[in-house]
Amino acid sequence: MAPKEKGYGITTAPSGTWVQVERAAMERWAKLAVSSPRASALMHVIVSQMGRHNALVTSQATLAKLADCSLRTVQYSLKTLRDGGWLEVRQIGPTGTACAYIVNDRVAWSGNRDGIRYSLFSAAVLVSDAEQPDQTELGAQPPLERIPTMHQGERQLPTGPGLDPPTQPPLVGLEPDLPARVKEPHGPPD
Repeated sequence: MAPKEKGYGITTAPSGTWVQVERAAMERWAKLAVSSPRASALMHVIVSQMGRHNALVTSQATLAKLADCSLRTVQYSLKTLRDGGWLEVRQIGPTGTACAYIVNDRVAWSGNRDGIRYSLFSAAVLVSDAEQPDQTELGAQPPLERIPTMHQGERQLPTGPGLDPPTQPPLVGLEPDLPARVKEPHGPPD
């Protein structure tokens, strides 16, 4: 099941549609597909969903649904992938129900390869609505307020009515020398 289908939503979308793989890693991946087909398939699922910093945050239950296998198979496959140096797993929170799966950047990467580190990362977050306590209310919440961002090359253009310009008394000695019209107290002369 693809992540954009019913039941899944990506809160931090993967960047772009391309993932790169080292040739040597591709050869090892082919051997993994023979020795452990489920681990190989799970690696494909994780790599296809990872963010541009090679990480994905999700639960094992969601991975099991995406890989169309049991939770136990996902756990065994994750152990195979960890032990083989394919990825690193970082627990999120004390219960371990969700983890960050950081793909080895010598295997596959998405985006710029410089600066990818295991200790500091950002991740694509894959969430299943079946795991949400408010799943019956999903989609009915009001939209979040968004802070506008400026991208390189963009300029801010003011819009809307705005405020009246401020009035400032003239600087001493630089008063304007304009003709003044004085209104006669009883109207203009005849």
